[in-house]
Amino acid sequence: MNTWLRTTASALLVSFGLGLLPTPAAAALVATEQATSNSSQRQELKAFFDRSDVASILQEQGVSGAAAKARVDTLTDQEVQTLAARIHDAPAGAGIVGTLFTVFVILLVTDILGFTKVFPFTRSIR
Repeated sequence: MNTWLRTTASALLVSFGLGLLPTPAAAALVATEQATSNSSQRQELKAFFDRSDVASILQEQGVSGAAAKARVDTLTDQEVQTLAARIHDAPAGAGIVGTLFTVFVILLVTDILGFTKVFPFTRSIR
């Protein structure tokens, strides 16, 4: 027991000691286009949250539009770029066809296995 305590204490001392060492910092120049594109993307995201359909969905989820816009202000530049890209790339109604197809396949398989009887054109293997 005493050896275990000494080993644990030594490991903690080493880890705390290494935590006090300074870490190197990196700096880089930021192009004007990059700096302005991030602020314009933030404005686009805020305008997106101002839309009535988006605001109603946020309200259903228990989030106010002001809280969503405040969250946009706290995002990093990389997060803003990622979110803006996802919003621009998402087609309207995307995913509904895939979801319906998945439900159809699941119901078809359960019909064939004999767990359900949804489709009249299937025969159970039971």
